[in-house]
Parts: sequence; C-alpha cells; structure tokens
Amino acid sequence: MRLAFWKKKKEDPNKKKKPVWREWFDAALFAIIAATIIRTFLIEAYTIPSGSMEGTMLINDYLFVSKMAYGPRVPETPLAIPLVHNTMPLFGGKSYSESLHWKYRRLPGFGDVKRYDVVVFNFPNNDTTMLERPADDYYQMVRAYGRAQVWANYTITTRPVDKKENYIKRCVGIPGDKIEVRSGVLYVNGQKGTIFPHQRTEYVIKSSTNVSLSPDFIDEHNILVNEHIMSDQSRQIAFDMEEETAEMVKKMPGVIDVVPYADGKGLVGAYAANWVFPQDTANHKWNVDDYGPILIPKKGTTIALTPENISIYERVIQIYEKNAFEIKDNQIFINGKVANQYTFKMDYYWMMGDNRHQSLDSRYWGFVPEDHVVGKASFVWLSYGKKGIRWNRLLRGIHHLESK
Repeated sequence: MRLAFWKKKKEDPNKKKKPVWREWFDAALFAIIAATIIRTFLIEAYTIPSGSMEGTMLINDYLFVSKMAYGPRVPETPLAIPLVHNTMPLFGGKSYSESLHWKYRRLPGFGDVKRYDVVVFNFPNNDTTMLERPADDYYQMVRAYGRAQVWANYTITTRPVDKKENYIKRCVGIPGDKIEVRSGVLYVNGQKGTIFPHQRTEYVIKSSTNVSLSPDFIDEHNILVNEHIMSDQSRQIAFDMEEETAEMVKKMPGVIDVVPYADGKGLVGAYAANWVFPQDTANHKWNVDDYGPILIPKKGTTIALTPENISIYERVIQIYEKNAFEIKDNQIFINGKVANQYTFKMDYYWMMGDNRHQSLDSRYWGFVPEDHVVGKASFVWLSYGKKGIRWNRLLRGIHHLESK
C-alpha cells in the first residue's frame, strides 16, 4: 500500500490571483524585514572613511562587523526607517522617532570585548552633534571656537546612544585596566602594549647630510609628511609611517637614526581644541604622547572621588550613568547627596587608532561605555584605492590583515 505524505492542493478556480505589483511588494517587504533582522542581530556592513586605523584598516575597506561576537543590542530606538542609521538619505532629517525608547539590553553573544580587538562602537561624544558635520566632535568644536559661534554656523541636534555615529578603533584597555602613554608608547597595567606590524606613528630622520625621501618611495609606502612648530618656534619635519618602513629608512645612505616623534612631557598645547581628555590642564598636563595613568571604570568597582580625578569621571557619572551631578562649595553632589565615592554601573573601554598621530580616539574624548559597543570587525569583503581594487585584501579576516 502506498502512502501519500503530501498531496498538491487544488487551486481554487474562484480565488483571485494576486496582481504583479502585489507580488513584488510582498517580496520587497520580506527582503526588508529579513535584512533588518540580519543587520540588527547578526552582521552589518561598514566602510572605513578615515585613516585613523591605517595601516591595519585602509580607507575604502568595506568590512562586515559581527553583532554576535559580543551579543547584539536590542534597539533602544525601535521606531526607525529600516536599513538607515540616523539620517534620511536624499532628504536629510532624522530617520527615527524618539517617542518610544527602550532601556539598554544585550542578548547573549560569543564572548566579551577582549584587549586589542578591533571594535565598532557609537561615538560617545555624539550625543550632541552638528548636522552639517555629523562625525566631528561637537565639544571639541565648542572648545575651539566657542559655543555661540558653533550654534550660529551649524544646526545642532541630540541623538540617543544607538543613533550616534559609528567609529572603529582598537580596544587597548578593558574594564579595570590602567592605561598610560609614555613618549608615544602605550603601556597597559605597567607593561608595554602590543605593537602591531602595520601600526603607524610619526618618525624623525636624523642624518649626517640633508637626506630626503623620494616622491616614489613616499607614495609606495603611503608616508605622510607633517610639519610641527616646536616650543622655540623652530620647525620639525616628521614622517608618518609604519615601523617596517622606518627600518628601511634607517638603512639609507646618510641616515644616522630614525626615532619616533613625541610631544614632550607636560606639553598641553596652546589651543583648547588640542587638549586631551579630560581637558583639565590644571590637574592633568597630558598630551597624546604623554598621557595618564588613567583607570578604566569596571562595573561594581568603587572609587574615591577627589578634586584631581572628578574631571575624569564626571561624564561617566552624569551622562552615561544618568545621575544628577553638581559641584557646589567644593563638594560633590550626586543625586542631591554629598558624595566622596562612586560605584560604577557599567563596564567601560579605552579605544585608540593604530595610526597613533592621526586618530581622534579615547585620548581626546575618554571612555566608551558598554552600551555603545556595536560589534567586532570580522573581515574585509571589498577594498579599493587609487590603483583600483586591492585584491590582496578581499575576503581577508581582520586578524590576518593586522598581522601580515
């Protein structure tokens, strides 16, 4: 006896067939829903827009970022146009509504953020932004030009956490780490940090003659030539390049040495726009090459609050962890009560670009809260430069690109 496990259903001759436009609409709706779920909870495509991660990541690298690596965030601003981040294409304006807001939640993932991961995150200082310059630091612009001029020349708006601009940097410090930069060299918990093969910084060439690098050599090795005005008004030429390139230059005729360029200890810069976090030059005379030490907040850790460190943790307490904060009569008030200590509610991270002197990173704007973490850079699926497609980078994992 034969059993029929399925039987084709007879079509109802009286059933009205869907018009073509309706079939296309249903297919498009399904595609949008599926793409939104994948983009929100699994994997998302990003583009490298600047050189802050060179030479590990290059401008016009197109990469996929894993949301599952650290666990995908549940959208905090769920009422939004699908597949659009924060601005409507063509027309401009917000692509989301803040009438509904959910608290921060993260679904389980494959692990936690590890030291030296390449991470995509929401730019912490982007809670207030200039619509004409969305990726720039509003607070740095205010320090440079004054609030009145910034507000007169730009359209100012605010953004929720998950609608801030996306940044990509290397996580060099995890919760509880102590970060320090000495003469341009990163130290983590007192130990010299890992130096990656394609990491870049500025070097000064010391020579017995007037050695110059040829335009072809500069172009081939993607070297940037920068001029620095020193404290005595003299000029110092520095070459932004990888350590491997610096070793090649050392072997050139007439070259005595090639040494990293670094701002001197205690030099804070003449302009407020160049000051580093926490922009408190009375207590912290730091710069990008001589920085810290600074303790990264860890959830559940309690620290003493002092006049010297309050500028470091004020934004954490007030903005990221949403407490009422006030300093009055030399006393610190948190939620209306005098406070001489504070217990952190979230984990925080310290992000820096591999291109040390061409990176707007944690040295300028401080800690990255855990609720700002988007995902882990996974692999490059497309890359192109001045000479066309970079075939040697296609479908390469980030670990391969940073170590080869």
